[in-house]
Amino acid sequence: MTAEPPFEPSPPRGAELRTWLRAEPTPRESLVFGLILALLATLPVLVATYPQMVDYPAHLARFHVMLKRDGSAVLQQYYGFKWRWMGNLGADLLVQPLARVVPLEMAGRIIAGLIPLLTGLGILAAEWALRRRIGVGAVLAFAFIWSPALLLGFLNFGLSLAAALFVFALWVLLEGRRWRAALMVPLGFVVWLCHVSGWGALGLMVFGYEWNRHRSWKAFLTPLPLALPILALIFGAGTKGLASYGYGEAVSVYKWAIWRQAMRDSVQWLDYASLVFVLALLAASAVLRRIDPRLGWATALVLLSSLALPRHIFAGDLVDARMVSTGLMTGCLALAWRAPRWVMILAPALFLGRLALTTDNWHRDSAETAHLLETIDRLPQGARLATIVITERKDWPFNPQEHICGYALVRRDALVNCNFALPMVHMITINQGGRFFRDPYHRLNHKPNAPIDLSGYDPAKHADWFWYVGRNRPDRLPRGARVIEADRHTLFARLAKRPGGS
Repeated sequence: MTAEPPFEPSPPRGAELRTWLRAEPTPRESLVFGLILALLATLPVLVATYPQMVDYPAHLARFHVMLKRDGSAVLQQYYGFKWRWMGNLGADLLVQPLARVVPLEMAGRIIAGLIPLLTGLGILAAEWALRRRIGVGAVLAFAFIWSPALLLGFLNFGLSLAAALFVFALWVLLEGRRWRAALMVPLGFVVWLCHVSGWGALGLMVFGYEWNRHRSWKAFLTPLPLALPILALIFGAGTKGLASYGYGEAVSVYKWAIWRQAMRDSVQWLDYASLVFVLALLAASAVLRRIDPRLGWATALVLLSSLALPRHIFAGDLVDARMVSTGLMTGCLALAWRAPRWVMILAPALFLGRLALTTDNWHRDSAETAHLLETIDRLPQGARLATIVITERKDWPFNPQEHICGYALVRRDALVNCNFALPMVHMITINQGGRFFRDPYHRLNHKPNAPIDLSGYDPAKHADWFWYVGRNRPDRLPRGARVIEADRHTLFARLAKRPGGS
């Protein structure tokens, strides 16, 4: 008689699930998880017809002049354009091939969507190069993809930061290869060409990595292949404005402001809580020696640079503020915690929660932009348009409509007053409208209960049309303004001709 095999009951499914959740994810699992998060980072751009970055319409306007001016007598009359090779050209270079195959507004939207995707992929590349897996730190770093710099529309900086992450990953992967130095010379130049601030962050990341390896003078010499753009800075890179810098007034108050706004988006208490959580996690990890020194030194250097750098440098604003969120992103990447699957599943909660809010805001605000842009349909081709946008100083979210009049240039070849057009600094110049017919004179930071008196608004003296965008109605309009249309947030008027107007 054959003995029956002993009965071995299979473990309950709940036990199997608990065992699976407590185990570390495989490198492949973590990589796939990270790639999904990188794709999700593009959601705000996918749901919004009009990207809700503050400076975005002004970038579109510059692209339009750059691409169409040579074939347009109207644009030649209103605008000058002089190409300069400088460390602030990322989107300007990328839009040129894109605009050959798709309309300009679609090309701009593609660039706006590429930046969060490439930044996410850059985070994954840096993490994989260091550890051959995607850990909890990289997932937390995703919370800094939609940084204030990206919400403000710093397209060139966004491309530069993404490129810097990829180049840093390549630097780590090619360690010991003799030809690494030769490859890094052109790659460093490409990062600088996108934006000088991203190139600076790359230099600090590489130096911190090498300092951890050598702790000697070699750490200063090894990154030199990335330093070629220094020659361009020394010789001016084609513009006198690149040599200028400034800290502004009340420096300590300003520095405190950029730090507490390091995760500024739409909900003030949530943004503060997110920042406190990240800072507490980094501090606890440092105390417990769970910071990877290969990026820990870089984190310290980038964050310290936010205190040392001026606000204005190389024709850019908020240079130091960009380094705060970049340093915190680097700090998250430096976290050396090994985590089970259940922690990895929970880790993206900060990123996904904030992403959901940004996506919802963009969907709603894009509809508002579409409504406001109906005004442009009433403008004749080549109109001269003076716009003023009211931003309430008490509001925490950024105002995505600040440069909305840039669409009038794109769609109507209009003369508009919201371009970045400082003489000897920016590539675009304004031929008409006077010295105040440019950024930042198109916007008013409004204090609560203060009157909005536009009777002396200078750009209106040089225009035929007037466009007001703001939550509160103006108390007085520019002289000679005849209102054609008005609703809850906008007012459109015809301006009478004035003696002495351009």
